[in-house]
Amino acid sequence: MFRRSSIEIWVGAFVLMTLVALIFVAFKVSNFQGFQDKPTYQVSALFSNIGGLKVRAPVKISGVVVGRVDSISVDQRTYRAKVVMDIYKEYNKLSLDTSASILTSGLLGDQYIGLTPGADDEFLKNGDQIDIAQSALVLEELIGQFLTKLSDSGNKK
Repeated sequence: MFRRSSIEIWVGAFVLMTLVALIFVAFKVSNFQGFQDKPTYQVSALFSNIGGLKVRAPVKISGVVVGRVDSISVDQRTYRAKVVMDIYKEYNKLSLDTSASILTSGLLGDQYIGLTPGADDEFLKNGDQIDIAQSALVLEELIGQFLTKLSDSGNKK
């Protein structure tokens, strides 16, 4: 009787650990940040191509997360992608000439927005727009350009 009870306890512990691990992985994949309610301000940027950028993607300066993507929509006037970012208030000294780029973590990793602060004396405020925005580099386009140049150089011989 004791042997059977011991096995049931081990099986139950294994199932419980598996569930905890699955919940942890689900939170990690969904970019869940807990119940943090840091004060933020919003800035936006217009991009011609956002690639695979997603809502809740990190916004970084020098690799440090300074905010998150709040929403992505199409600007009805320019038909470019409008990305609204929530920037943590502790980073409220971003100059007006700050630039935004859509970057990728590693070769095939998730995309995020990288901010490069400028040197202007005035700072971005809630609702401001970042004017200098570099769109995502799409891997398929880069491969296509490489193959085109490769075939062009092969035809010249």
